[in-house]
Amino acid sequence: MSQDIAFSNIGRKEKLQKITADTYDLIVVGGGITGAGIALDASSRGLKVLLLEKNDFASGTSSKSTKLIHGGLRYLKQFDFWLVKEVGSERAIVHKLAPHLVIPEKMLLPLIEGGSYGKWLTSIGLKVYDILAQVTGDDKRQMLEKKEAMKLEPLLPKKILNGAGYYAEYRTDDARLTLENVKTSLQFGAQALNYTKVTDFVYKDEQVAGVTFKDEVFGEEYSVSSTYVINAAGPWVDELRSVNHSKKGKRLHLTKGVHLVFPKEKLPVQQSVYFDIPDGRMMFAIPRGKVTYIGTTDTNYNADKDHVTTDIADAIYLITAVNHMFPDIHLELDDIVSSWAGLRPLIHEEGKSASELSRKDEIFTSDTGLISIAGGKLTGYRKMAERTVNRIAKHMEENHDRKLEPCTTDKIPLCGSDFKKYKHVKKYIATVFDRLHDNGFTEYDAWYLVTTYGKQTETILELYAQLKVENLQERMIRAEAQFTIAHEMALNPLDFFIRRTGRLYFDIDSVRNFMKPIFDEFQKAYGYSSEEMDAFKTELESELESHSNFSLDRA
Repeated sequence: MSQDIAFSNIGRKEKLQKITADTYDLIVVGGGITGAGIALDASSRGLKVLLLEKNDFASGTSSKSTKLIHGGLRYLKQFDFWLVKEVGSERAIVHKLAPHLVIPEKMLLPLIEGGSYGKWLTSIGLKVYDILAQVTGDDKRQMLEKKEAMKLEPLLPKKILNGAGYYAEYRTDDARLTLENVKTSLQFGAQALNYTKVTDFVYKDEQVAGVTFKDEVFGEEYSVSSTYVINAAGPWVDELRSVNHSKKGKRLHLTKGVHLVFPKEKLPVQQSVYFDIPDGRMMFAIPRGKVTYIGTTDTNYNADKDHVTTDIADAIYLITAVNHMFPDIHLELDDIVSSWAGLRPLIHEEGKSASELSRKDEIFTSDTGLISIAGGKLTGYRKMAERTVNRIAKHMEENHDRKLEPCTTDKIPLCGSDFKKYKHVKKYIATVFDRLHDNGFTEYDAWYLVTTYGKQTETILELYAQLKVENLQERMIRAEAQFTIAHEMALNPLDFFIRRTGRLYFDIDSVRNFMKPIFDEFQKAYGYSSEEMDAFKTELESELESHSNFSLDRA
Protein backbone atom coordinates (compact mmCIF):
# COMPACT_ATOMS: atom_id res chain seq x y z
CA MET A 1 0.00 0.00 0.00
CA SER A 2 0.98 3.61 -0.57
CA GLN A 3 2.18 4.28 2.95
CA ASP A 4 5.18 2.11 2.09
CA ILE A 5 6.08 4.54 -0.73
CA ALA A 6 7.53 7.88 0.26
CA PHE A 7 5.84 10.51 -1.89
CA SER A 8 6.97 13.84 -0.56
CA ASN A 9 8.26 17.27 -1.51
CA ILE A 10 10.90 17.04 1.22
CA GLY A 11 14.24 16.92 -0.63
CA ARG A 12 12.51 18.32 -3.72
CA LYS A 13 15.67 19.68 -5.43
CA GLU A 14 17.45 16.33 -5.35
CA LYS A 15 14.26 14.60 -6.53
CA LEU A 16 13.95 17.01 -9.48
CA GLN A 17 17.58 16.45 -10.52
CA LYS A 18 17.18 12.69 -10.34
CA ILE A 19 13.88 12.66 -12.23
CA THR A 20 15.04 14.99 -15.01
CA ALA A 21 18.26 13.03 -15.57
CA ASP A 22 16.11 10.12 -16.75
CA THR A 23 14.39 9.49 -20.11
CA TYR A 24 10.73 8.41 -20.25
CA ASP A 25 8.43 6.51 -22.57
CA LEU A 26 5.66 8.96 -21.72
CA ILE A 27 5.30 12.36 -20.09
CA VAL A 28 1.75 13.24 -18.99
CA VAL A 29 1.06 16.97 -18.60
CA GLY A 30 -1.79 17.59 -16.16
CA GLY A 31 -2.36 16.12 -12.71
CA GLY A 32 -6.15 16.05 -12.73
CA ILE A 33 -8.20 12.85 -12.88
CA THR A 34 -7.53 12.40 -16.63
CA GLY A 35 -3.75 12.69 -16.28
CA ALA A 36 -3.74 10.57 -13.12
CA GLY A 37 -5.78 7.85 -14.83
CA ILE A 38 -3.42 7.88 -17.84
CA ALA A 39 -0.33 7.67 -15.58
CA LEU A 40 -1.77 4.59 -13.85
CA ASP A 41 -2.90 2.90 -17.07
CA ALA A 42 0.39 3.52 -18.90
CA SER A 43 2.69 2.57 -16.00
CA SER A 44 0.69 -0.59 -15.25
CA ARG A 45 1.24 -1.64 -18.89
CA GLY A 46 5.00 -1.31 -18.41
CA LEU A 47 5.69 2.20 -19.72
CA LYS A 48 8.13 4.49 -17.92
CA VAL A 49 5.94 7.47 -17.00
CA LEU A 50 6.43 11.00 -15.64
CA LEU A 51 3.41 13.08 -14.61
CA LEU A 52 3.80 16.89 -14.31
CA GLU A 53 1.22 19.25 -12.77
CA LYS A 54 1.60 23.05 -12.79
CA ASN A 55 -0.18 23.55 -9.44
CA ASP A 56 -1.22 20.88 -6.97
CA PHE A 57 -2.69 17.57 -8.07
CA ALA A 58 -6.46 17.91 -8.74
CA SER A 59 -6.29 21.69 -8.24
CA GLY A 60 -8.24 22.46 -11.44
CA THR A 61 -11.50 20.80 -12.45
CA SER A 62 -10.76 17.61 -10.51
CA SER A 63 -11.42 19.08 -7.07
CA LYS A 64 -14.45 21.11 -8.15
CA SER A 65 -16.93 18.67 -9.69
CA THR A 66 -20.28 17.60 -8.18
CA LYS A 67 -18.24 14.78 -6.57
CA LEU A 68 -20.47 12.06 -7.98
CA ILE A 69 -19.57 8.94 -9.92
CA HIS A 70 -22.84 8.91 -11.81
CA GLY A 71 -24.29 7.59 -15.01
CA GLY A 72 -25.49 10.84 -16.51
CA LEU A 73 -29.21 10.18 -16.57
CA ARG A 74 -29.79 13.48 -18.37
CA TYR A 75 -27.79 12.26 -21.39
CA LEU A 76 -30.69 9.91 -22.14
CA LYS A 77 -32.71 13.05 -22.95
CA GLN A 78 -30.00 13.94 -25.49
CA PHE A 79 -30.16 10.35 -26.87
CA ASP A 80 -26.46 9.91 -25.99
CA PHE A 81 -26.87 6.18 -25.31
CA TRP A 82 -23.17 5.42 -25.84
CA LEU A 83 -22.15 7.83 -23.06
CA VAL A 84 -24.83 6.51 -20.67
CA LYS A 85 -23.73 2.92 -21.34
CA GLU A 86 -20.05 3.65 -20.78
CA VAL A 87 -20.23 5.82 -17.68
CA GLY A 88 -23.07 3.73 -16.28
CA SER A 89 -20.96 0.56 -16.35
CA GLU A 90 -17.90 2.45 -15.07
CA ARG A 91 -19.65 3.37 -11.80
CA ALA A 92 -19.60 -0.20 -10.54
CA ILE A 93 -15.96 -0.70 -11.61
CA VAL A 94 -14.66 2.45 -9.89
CA HIS A 95 -16.66 1.56 -6.77
CA LYS A 96 -14.98 -1.87 -6.75
CA LEU A 97 -11.50 -0.28 -7.04
CA ALA A 98 -12.02 1.97 -3.99
CA PRO A 99 -15.25 1.22 -2.10
CA HIS A 100 -14.19 3.54 0.76
CA LEU A 101 -13.93 6.48 -1.64
CA VAL A 102 -16.70 5.75 -4.14
CA ILE A 103 -19.71 5.25 -1.91
CA PRO A 104 -23.20 4.01 -2.88
CA GLU A 105 -25.68 6.87 -2.82
CA LYS A 106 -29.37 6.34 -3.65
CA MET A 107 -30.75 9.19 -5.73
CA LEU A 108 -34.35 10.43 -5.58
CA LEU A 109 -35.81 12.03 -8.71
CA PRO A 110 -39.07 13.82 -7.74
CA LEU A 111 -41.76 13.88 -10.41
CA ILE A 112 -43.59 17.19 -10.15
CA GLU A 113 -46.47 18.76 -12.07
CA GLY A 114 -45.10 20.52 -15.15
CA GLY A 115 -41.57 19.14 -14.48
CA SER A 116 -38.99 17.88 -16.99
CA TYR A 117 -39.67 14.23 -16.23
CA GLY A 118 -43.13 12.63 -16.45
CA LYS A 119 -43.95 9.33 -14.76
CA TRP A 120 -44.06 7.19 -17.89
CA LEU A 121 -40.91 8.65 -19.48
CA THR A 122 -38.98 8.45 -16.20
CA SER A 123 -39.96 4.82 -15.72
CA ILE A 124 -38.86 3.94 -19.28
CA GLY A 125 -35.75 6.16 -19.00
CA LEU A 126 -34.57 4.61 -15.73
CA LYS A 127 -35.25 1.13 -17.10
CA VAL A 128 -33.11 1.90 -20.17
CA TYR A 129 -30.49 3.37 -17.81
CA ASP A 130 -30.45 0.12 -15.79
CA ILE A 131 -30.07 -1.98 -18.97
CA LEU A 132 -27.35 0.21 -20.51
CA ALA A 133 -25.42 0.48 -17.24
CA GLN A 134 -25.94 -3.23 -16.41
CA VAL A 135 -27.39 -2.41 -13.01
CA THR A 136 -28.22 -5.44 -10.86
CA GLY A 137 -29.97 -6.37 -7.60
CA ASP A 138 -31.12 -3.71 -5.13
CA ASP A 139 -29.59 -0.98 -7.24
CA LYS A 140 -32.23 -1.41 -9.95
CA ARG A 141 -34.58 1.53 -10.32
CA GLN A 142 -37.86 1.71 -8.46
CA MET A 143 -40.82 3.94 -9.23
CA LEU A 144 -42.31 5.37 -6.04
CA GLU A 145 -45.81 6.66 -5.33
CA LYS A 146 -46.22 10.10 -3.79
CA LYS A 147 -46.60 8.70 -0.26
CA GLU A 148 -43.42 6.58 -0.52
CA ALA A 149 -41.46 9.52 -1.92
CA MET A 150 -42.60 11.81 0.91
CA LYS A 151 -41.57 9.19 3.44
CA LEU A 152 -38.05 9.06 1.99
CA GLU A 153 -37.84 12.85 1.70
CA PRO A 154 -40.37 14.80 3.79
CA LEU A 155 -39.09 18.14 2.45
CA LEU A 156 -40.49 17.49 -1.05
CA PRO A 157 -43.35 19.75 -2.30
CA LYS A 158 -46.45 17.75 -1.35
CA LYS A 159 -48.90 19.84 -3.40
CA ILE A 160 -47.21 19.33 -6.77
CA LEU A 161 -45.49 15.96 -6.19
CA ASN A 162 -46.70 13.01 -8.33
CA GLY A 163 -44.19 10.38 -7.15
CA ALA A 164 -40.48 9.77 -7.73
CA GLY A 165 -37.89 7.69 -9.46
CA TYR A 166 -35.40 6.03 -7.12
CA TYR A 167 -32.09 4.76 -8.45
CA ALA A 168 -28.44 4.15 -7.52
CA GLU A 169 -25.44 6.45 -7.96
CA TYR A 170 -22.10 6.83 -6.12
CA ARG A 171 -20.61 9.75 -4.22
CA THR A 172 -16.86 10.45 -4.11
CA ASP A 173 -14.17 12.96 -3.22
CA ASP A 174 -12.82 13.85 -6.66
CA ALA A 175 -9.48 15.23 -5.39
CA ARG A 176 -8.82 12.11 -3.30
CA LEU A 177 -9.78 9.85 -6.22
CA THR A 178 -7.25 11.72 -8.38
CA LEU A 179 -4.53 11.50 -5.74
CA GLU A 180 -5.05 7.78 -5.12
CA ASN A 181 -4.73 7.14 -8.87
CA VAL A 182 -1.43 9.05 -8.88
CA LYS A 183 -0.16 7.17 -5.81
CA THR A 184 -1.20 3.81 -7.27
CA SER A 185 0.79 4.60 -10.44
CA LEU A 186 3.93 4.92 -8.24
CA GLN A 187 3.62 1.22 -7.45
CA PHE A 188 4.25 0.59 -11.16
CA GLY A 189 7.31 2.84 -11.26
CA ALA A 190 5.70 6.11 -12.38
CA GLN A 191 7.12 9.44 -11.17
CA ALA A 192 4.89 12.43 -10.40
CA LEU A 193 5.57 16.04 -9.48
CA ASN A 194 3.24 18.85 -8.51
CA TYR A 195 4.11 22.57 -8.93
CA THR A 196 5.94 21.97 -12.23
CA LYS A 197 4.64 24.15 -15.08
CA VAL A 198 5.33 22.92 -18.62
CA THR A 199 6.45 25.97 -20.64
CA ASP A 200 7.54 24.39 -23.94
CA PHE A 201 8.18 21.18 -25.82
CA VAL A 202 11.47 19.60 -26.84
CA TYR A 203 11.58 18.53 -30.52
CA LYS A 204 13.66 15.98 -32.38
CA ASP A 205 13.27 15.59 -36.16
CA GLU A 206 10.22 17.90 -35.90
CA GLN A 207 8.50 15.53 -33.45
CA VAL A 208 7.76 16.22 -29.77
CA ALA A 209 10.48 14.44 -27.77
CA GLY A 210 10.08 15.88 -24.27
CA VAL A 211 9.17 19.04 -22.37
CA THR A 212 10.69 22.04 -20.68
CA PHE A 213 9.15 22.94 -17.32
CA LYS A 214 9.59 25.49 -14.57
CA ASP A 215 9.78 24.34 -10.96
CA GLU A 216 7.28 26.70 -9.32
CA VAL A 217 8.90 26.24 -5.90
CA PHE A 218 12.52 27.20 -6.60
CA GLY A 219 12.02 28.88 -9.98
CA GLU A 220 14.49 26.74 -11.93
CA GLU A 221 13.92 25.47 -15.49
CA TYR A 222 14.40 21.82 -16.46
CA SER A 223 14.18 19.80 -19.68
CA VAL A 224 13.26 16.15 -19.74
CA SER A 225 13.17 13.71 -22.66
CA SER A 226 10.38 11.35 -23.57
CA THR A 227 9.27 9.21 -26.51
CA TYR A 228 5.69 10.55 -26.27
CA VAL A 229 3.91 13.44 -24.53
CA ILE A 230 0.23 13.56 -23.61
CA ASN A 231 -1.48 16.88 -22.97
CA ALA A 232 -4.16 16.17 -20.34
CA ALA A 233 -4.28 19.71 -18.94
CA GLY A 234 -8.07 20.02 -18.73
CA PRO A 235 -9.13 23.67 -19.20
CA TRP A 236 -5.54 24.50 -20.22
CA VAL A 237 -5.37 21.93 -23.07
CA ASP A 238 -5.67 24.62 -25.78
CA GLU A 239 -2.89 26.71 -24.19
CA LEU A 240 -0.49 23.80 -24.61
CA ARG A 241 -1.77 23.14 -28.13
CA SER A 242 -0.96 26.81 -28.87
CA VAL A 243 2.58 26.39 -27.49
CA ASN A 244 2.85 23.40 -29.84
CA HIS A 245 1.40 25.54 -32.72
CA SER A 246 -1.30 22.92 -33.20
CA LYS A 247 -4.45 24.65 -31.97
CA LYS A 248 -6.54 24.20 -35.08
CA GLY A 249 -9.78 22.44 -35.90
CA LYS A 250 -11.74 21.60 -32.75
CA ARG A 251 -11.26 23.73 -29.66
CA LEU A 252 -12.35 23.83 -26.03
CA HIS A 253 -15.52 25.45 -24.78
CA LEU A 254 -15.30 26.13 -21.04
CA THR A 255 -18.38 26.21 -18.85
CA LYS A 256 -18.52 27.09 -15.17
CA GLY A 257 -20.14 24.93 -12.50
CA VAL A 258 -20.81 26.32 -9.02
CA HIS A 259 -21.69 24.45 -5.79
CA LEU A 260 -22.83 25.87 -2.45
CA VAL A 261 -22.47 24.24 0.98
CA PHE A 262 -24.91 24.65 3.89
CA PRO A 263 -25.00 23.31 7.45
CA LYS A 264 -27.11 20.14 7.53
CA GLU A 265 -29.70 21.79 9.78
CA LYS A 266 -30.34 24.52 7.18
CA LEU A 267 -31.03 21.95 4.42
CA PRO A 268 -31.73 18.67 6.21
CA VAL A 269 -32.45 16.45 3.20
CA GLN A 270 -32.51 12.80 4.23
CA GLN A 271 -30.77 11.70 1.07
CA SER A 272 -29.57 12.87 -2.35
CA VAL A 273 -32.18 14.49 -4.58
CA TYR A 274 -31.91 15.28 -8.30
CA PHE A 275 -34.59 17.85 -9.05
CA ASP A 276 -36.09 20.32 -11.54
CA ILE A 277 -35.19 24.00 -11.72
CA PRO A 278 -37.87 26.34 -13.17
CA ASP A 279 -35.63 27.17 -16.17
CA GLY A 280 -35.71 23.52 -17.32
CA ARG A 281 -32.32 22.46 -15.95
CA MET A 282 -31.78 19.91 -13.19
CA MET A 283 -29.72 20.14 -10.01
CA PHE A 284 -28.54 18.08 -7.04
CA ALA A 285 -28.88 18.41 -3.26
CA ILE A 286 -26.44 16.00 -1.61
CA PRO A 287 -26.03 15.37 2.15
CA ARG A 288 -22.43 14.74 3.20
CA GLY A 289 -21.28 14.44 6.81
CA LYS A 290 -22.05 17.69 8.65
CA VAL A 291 -23.31 19.54 5.56
CA THR A 292 -25.55 19.46 2.50
CA TYR A 293 -24.25 20.82 -0.80
CA ILE A 294 -26.17 21.88 -3.89
CA GLY A 295 -25.25 22.41 -7.55
CA THR A 296 -24.68 23.10 -10.22
CA THR A 297 -24.70 25.97 -12.69
CA ASP A 298 -23.65 25.59 -16.33
CA THR A 299 -22.62 28.92 -17.85
CA ASN A 300 -20.10 29.92 -20.52
CA TYR A 301 -16.74 31.04 -19.12
CA ASN A 302 -14.06 33.22 -20.72
CA ALA A 303 -12.30 34.80 -17.72
CA ASP A 304 -9.18 33.81 -15.71
CA LYS A 305 -8.92 30.00 -15.61
CA ASP A 306 -6.64 30.09 -12.56
CA HIS A 307 -9.13 32.06 -10.42
CA VAL A 308 -12.66 30.78 -10.91
CA THR A 309 -15.02 32.16 -8.29
CA THR A 310 -18.63 31.90 -7.20
CA ASP A 311 -20.35 35.21 -7.76
CA ILE A 312 -23.49 36.48 -6.11
CA ALA A 313 -25.66 35.78 -9.19
CA ASP A 314 -24.60 32.07 -9.12
CA ALA A 315 -25.45 31.85 -5.42
CA ILE A 316 -28.87 33.52 -5.81
CA TYR A 317 -29.73 31.27 -8.77
CA LEU A 318 -28.98 28.08 -6.81
CA ILE A 319 -30.66 29.22 -3.59
CA THR A 320 -33.81 30.27 -5.47
CA ALA A 321 -33.99 26.83 -7.11
CA VAL A 322 -33.72 25.03 -3.73
CA ASN A 323 -36.31 27.24 -2.07
CA HIS A 324 -38.63 26.61 -5.02
CA MET A 325 -38.35 22.81 -4.77
CA PHE A 326 -38.45 22.51 -0.96
CA PRO A 327 -41.28 24.79 0.30
CA ASP A 328 -40.29 24.48 3.99
CA ILE A 329 -36.71 25.54 3.29
CA HIS A 330 -35.88 29.25 3.26
CA LEU A 331 -32.19 29.47 2.47
CA GLU A 332 -30.47 32.85 2.41
CA LEU A 333 -27.03 34.02 1.26
CA ASP A 334 -25.88 34.23 4.90
CA ASP A 335 -26.55 30.49 5.33
CA ILE A 336 -23.77 29.55 2.88
CA VAL A 337 -20.79 28.15 4.81
CA SER A 338 -18.62 27.27 1.81
CA SER A 339 -18.66 26.96 -1.97
CA TRP A 340 -16.57 25.97 -4.96
CA ALA A 341 -16.53 26.86 -8.65
CA GLY A 342 -14.85 24.85 -11.39
CA LEU A 343 -14.58 24.62 -15.17
CA ARG A 344 -15.72 21.88 -17.53
CA PRO A 345 -13.34 21.57 -20.49
CA LEU A 346 -15.91 20.60 -23.17
CA ILE A 347 -15.49 20.40 -26.95
CA HIS A 348 -17.00 23.42 -28.75
CA GLU A 349 -19.98 22.78 -31.04
CA GLU A 350 -21.41 25.67 -33.06
CA GLY A 351 -24.88 26.81 -32.06
CA LYS A 352 -25.07 24.74 -28.86
CA SER A 353 -25.67 26.23 -25.41
CA ALA A 354 -23.46 25.38 -22.41
CA SER A 355 -25.74 22.62 -21.11
CA GLU A 356 -26.36 21.13 -24.59
CA LEU A 357 -22.65 20.47 -25.25
CA SER A 358 -21.63 16.81 -25.31
CA ARG A 359 -19.62 15.44 -22.37
CA LYS A 360 -17.80 13.02 -24.71
CA ASP A 361 -14.01 13.06 -24.66
CA GLU A 362 -11.92 13.48 -27.81
CA ILE A 363 -8.25 12.82 -28.62
CA PHE A 364 -6.30 15.10 -30.98
CA THR A 365 -2.82 14.28 -32.38
CA SER A 366 -0.77 17.16 -33.81
CA ASP A 367 1.57 16.92 -36.81
CA THR A 368 4.46 16.94 -34.31
CA GLY A 369 3.02 13.99 -32.40
CA LEU A 370 1.60 15.79 -29.35
CA ILE A 371 -1.42 13.83 -28.14
CA SER A 372 -4.11 15.94 -26.43
CA ILE A 373 -7.23 14.69 -24.68
CA ALA A 374 -10.17 16.90 -23.72
CA GLY A 375 -13.83 16.65 -22.72
CA GLY A 376 -15.21 13.71 -20.79
CA LYS A 377 -16.63 13.21 -17.31
CA LEU A 378 -15.15 12.30 -13.93
CA THR A 379 -17.01 8.96 -14.05
CA GLY A 380 -15.43 8.00 -17.38
CA TYR A 381 -11.83 8.82 -16.43
CA ARG A 382 -10.62 5.18 -16.56
CA LYS A 383 -11.99 4.54 -20.05
CA MET A 384 -10.61 7.89 -21.26
CA ALA A 385 -7.20 6.82 -19.98
CA GLU A 386 -7.53 3.43 -21.68
CA ARG A 387 -8.38 5.01 -25.06
CA THR A 388 -5.48 7.46 -24.78
CA VAL A 389 -2.92 4.80 -23.80
CA ASN A 390 -4.26 2.54 -26.58
CA ARG A 391 -3.29 5.36 -28.98
CA ILE A 392 0.24 5.33 -27.51
CA ALA A 393 0.35 1.52 -27.69
CA LYS A 394 -0.48 1.68 -31.41
CA HIS A 395 2.36 4.18 -32.02
CA MET A 396 4.74 2.09 -29.89
CA GLU A 397 4.03 -1.00 -31.95
CA GLU A 398 4.22 0.77 -35.33
CA ASN A 399 7.26 2.97 -34.62
CA HIS A 400 9.26 1.08 -31.99
CA ASP A 401 8.22 -2.53 -32.50
CA ARG A 402 7.13 -2.71 -28.86
CA LYS A 403 3.85 -4.41 -27.99
CA LEU A 404 2.06 -3.28 -24.83
CA GLU A 405 -0.25 -5.40 -22.72
CA PRO A 406 -3.95 -4.47 -22.78
CA CYS A 407 -5.45 -2.27 -20.05
CA THR A 408 -5.96 -3.92 -16.61
CA THR A 409 -6.90 -0.88 -14.50
CA ASP A 410 -10.37 -2.36 -13.90
CA LYS A 411 -8.61 -4.89 -11.63
CA ILE A 412 -6.08 -2.64 -9.83
CA PRO A 413 -7.36 -1.55 -6.39
CA LEU A 414 -6.53 2.07 -5.60
CA CYS A 415 -4.28 3.05 -2.68
CA GLY A 416 -6.02 2.78 0.65
CA SER A 417 -8.32 -0.03 -0.46
CA ASP A 418 -8.11 -3.66 0.40
CA PHE A 419 -11.88 -3.79 0.84
CA LYS A 420 -13.76 -6.32 -1.24
CA LYS A 421 -17.17 -4.70 -0.70
CA TYR A 422 -18.74 -1.60 0.81
CA LYS A 423 -19.98 -3.62 3.83
CA HIS A 424 -16.30 -4.18 4.75
CA VAL A 425 -15.79 -0.39 4.69
CA LYS A 426 -18.71 0.07 7.10
CA LYS A 427 -17.26 -2.64 9.35
CA TYR A 428 -13.85 -0.91 9.33
CA ILE A 429 -15.46 2.46 10.19
CA ALA A 430 -17.11 0.78 13.20
CA THR A 431 -13.74 -0.73 14.23
CA VAL A 432 -11.98 2.65 14.00
CA PHE A 433 -14.79 4.25 16.05
CA ASP A 434 -14.43 1.51 18.69
CA ARG A 435 -10.72 2.30 18.96
CA LEU A 436 -11.24 6.06 19.19
CA HIS A 437 -14.46 6.81 21.04
CA ASP A 438 -12.85 6.58 24.51
CA ASN A 439 -10.65 9.50 23.37
CA GLY A 440 -13.71 11.64 22.70
CA PHE A 441 -13.90 11.07 18.93
CA THR A 442 -17.31 10.74 17.27
CA GLU A 443 -18.72 8.39 14.64
CA TYR A 444 -18.30 11.26 12.18
CA ASP A 445 -14.55 11.36 12.93
CA ALA A 446 -14.21 7.62 12.19
CA TRP A 447 -16.34 7.94 9.03
CA TYR A 448 -14.27 10.94 7.87
CA LEU A 449 -10.92 9.16 8.36
CA VAL A 450 -11.95 5.97 6.55
CA THR A 451 -13.81 7.64 3.65
CA THR A 452 -10.82 9.96 3.16
CA TYR A 453 -7.85 7.60 3.61
CA GLY A 454 -9.26 4.05 3.63
CA LYS A 455 -6.81 1.59 5.23
CA GLN A 456 -4.15 4.33 5.24
CA THR A 457 -6.02 5.41 8.40
CA GLU A 458 -3.75 2.88 10.17
CA THR A 459 -0.64 4.97 9.39
CA ILE A 460 -2.41 8.12 10.62
CA LEU A 461 -3.40 6.35 13.85
CA GLU A 462 0.23 5.24 14.36
CA LEU A 463 1.40 8.86 13.93
CA TYR A 464 -1.39 9.98 16.30
CA ALA A 465 -0.17 7.50 18.95
CA GLN A 466 3.41 8.84 18.70
CA LEU A 467 2.55 12.56 18.97
CA LYS A 468 2.88 14.29 22.33
CA VAL A 469 -0.02 16.76 22.01
CA GLU A 470 -2.57 17.16 24.78
CA ASN A 471 -5.59 18.24 22.72
CA LEU A 472 -6.62 14.96 21.02
CA GLN A 473 -8.46 16.57 18.08
CA GLU A 474 -5.37 18.67 17.39
CA ARG A 475 -3.17 15.59 17.74
CA MET A 476 -5.25 13.74 15.12
CA ILE A 477 -5.20 16.56 12.57
CA ARG A 478 -1.42 16.97 13.05
CA ALA A 479 -1.08 13.22 12.33
CA GLU A 480 -3.10 13.72 9.13
CA ALA A 481 -0.83 16.60 8.09
CA GLN A 482 2.29 14.52 8.74
CA PHE A 483 0.86 11.68 6.63
CA THR A 484 0.00 13.97 3.70
CA ILE A 485 3.46 15.61 3.82
CA ALA A 486 5.30 12.26 3.86
CA HIS A 487 3.07 10.23 1.53
CA GLU A 488 0.92 12.61 -0.52
CA MET A 489 3.22 15.40 -1.75
CA ALA A 490 1.35 18.11 0.25
CA LEU A 491 3.58 21.19 -0.02
CA ASN A 492 1.58 23.83 1.85
CA PRO A 493 -1.43 24.22 4.18
CA LEU A 494 -3.80 24.89 1.24
CA ASP A 495 -2.95 21.54 -0.34
CA PHE A 496 -3.90 19.98 2.99
CA PHE A 497 -7.09 21.88 3.82
CA ILE A 498 -8.53 21.84 0.29
CA ARG A 499 -7.37 18.83 -1.74
CA ARG A 500 -6.05 16.27 0.76
CA THR A 501 -8.95 16.55 3.21
CA GLY A 502 -11.79 18.58 1.63
CA ARG A 503 -12.08 20.45 4.95
CA LEU A 504 -12.44 23.87 3.29
CA TYR A 505 -15.66 22.62 1.67
CA PHE A 506 -17.11 20.15 4.16
CA ASP A 507 -15.79 21.16 7.58
CA ILE A 508 -14.77 24.80 7.25
CA ASP A 509 -14.80 25.40 11.02
CA SER A 510 -11.98 22.87 11.43
CA VAL A 511 -9.85 24.98 9.05
CA ARG A 512 -10.30 28.02 11.29
CA ASN A 513 -9.85 26.03 14.51
CA PHE A 514 -6.71 24.14 13.46
CA MET A 515 -4.96 26.63 11.21
CA LYS A 516 -2.12 27.20 13.68
CA PRO A 517 -1.14 23.54 14.31
CA ILE A 518 -1.27 22.75 10.58
CA PHE A 519 0.90 25.77 9.79
CA ASP A 520 3.33 24.54 12.48
CA GLU A 521 3.56 21.11 10.83
CA PHE A 522 4.32 22.56 7.38
CA GLN A 523 6.88 25.02 8.75
CA LYS A 524 8.59 22.21 10.68
CA ALA A 525 8.61 19.89 7.62
CA TYR A 526 9.87 22.39 5.03
CA GLY A 527 11.66 25.04 7.09
CA TYR A 528 9.54 27.85 5.63
CA SER A 529 10.52 31.39 6.62
CA SER A 530 8.10 33.58 8.59
CA GLU A 531 7.52 35.61 5.37
CA GLU A 532 6.54 32.44 3.49
CA MET A 533 4.23 31.41 6.34
CA ASP A 534 2.62 34.88 6.32
CA ALA A 535 2.00 34.51 2.58
CA PHE A 536 0.31 31.11 3.12
CA LYS A 537 -1.81 32.60 5.92
CA THR A 538 -2.93 35.51 3.72
CA GLU A 539 -3.77 33.11 0.89
CA LEU A 540 -5.75 30.76 3.15
CA GLU A 541 -7.66 33.63 4.77
CA SER A 542 -8.50 34.93 1.31
CA GLU A 543 -9.78 31.45 0.34
CA LEU A 544 -11.89 31.25 3.51
CA GLU A 545 -13.40 34.64 2.73
CA SER A 546 -14.10 33.97 -0.95
CA HIS A 547 -15.63 30.53 -0.30
CA SER A 548 -17.93 31.52 2.54
CA ASN A 549 -18.82 35.21 2.52
CA PHE A 550 -21.81 35.96 0.30
CA SER A 551 -23.34 38.98 1.94
CA LEU A 552 -24.96 41.33 -0.60
CA ASP A 553 -22.42 44.06 0.09
CA ARG A 554 -19.84 41.79 -1.58
CA ALA A 555 -21.75 41.99 -4.87
